[in-house]
Amino acid sequence: MLGLRALLLRGARGVWACPQVHASLATGPRQNDGTFYEIRTYDVKPSKMKEFVEMFNKHIHLRAAHSEMVGLWTAEFGGMNKAIHIWKFDNFAHRAEVRKAVANDKEWQEKFISPVLPFLNKQNNEIAYLVPWCELGKPAKEGGVYEMVTFQMKPGGPALWGQSFRAAISAHLNTGYTKLIGVFHTEYGLLNTVHVLWWNENPDSRAAGRHYAHEDARVVAAVRESVRFLESQQNMLLIPMPCSPLK
Repeated sequence: MLGLRALLLRGARGVWACPQVHASLATGPRQNDGTFYEIRTYDVKPSKMKEFVEMFNKHIHLRAAHSEMVGLWTAEFGGMNKAIHIWKFDNFAHRAEVRKAVANDKEWQEKFISPVLPFLNKQNNEIAYLVPWCELGKPAKEGGVYEMVTFQMKPGGPALWGQSFRAAISAHLNTGYTKLIGVFHTEYGLLNTVHVLWWNENPDSRAAGRHYAHEDARVVAAVRESVRFLESQQNMLLIPMPCSPLK
């Protein structure tokens, strides 16, 4: 898998800052140390969504004391009654230690886990790495909205579609209408899945930017090339919870 992720380094050079990697099998400094991200999606019972959000905002500090939370959002469009949260871990041993500590945290278990579990219809988690040519970004300011675009690529991994995918991301960035937060490639979960997290000032600025991008010849050409390797795509507009580090 390291070799596959390394191939994402090849192809069109992006317009955002990223370190140069010279070794042919290197995956970049952010992956050499084993850092990965757990993306959790909770499907909440419609009648319990308001109470679920209140409980999360009130008690999430207990969970965040054990490991770093990147962000926490609810879906506004593209999914209903969903909560998405992303956690950062140094390596798999670190996650195992954190999970053990969380399970033994009586206050967290009693104040959040026990009362909230009946609110949930389903839970899902994925383990993903940031692609080597992208570092985790921050929004231009607080108060915007996020878009998570999930691409299900054809089997074959980045060796097949990495170059075209990166070129498409770069073309959208060239338009300047949106801010890239992160590009995550799954290691566990459905393989050949790439989650791209964007930030926009508001839904209307995102809509105007997308309209402009679709008239940009560079974007059109890059997208036409990348869709040859695309099986499906899903977009969700996400609203950060008050307790989310990314707002």
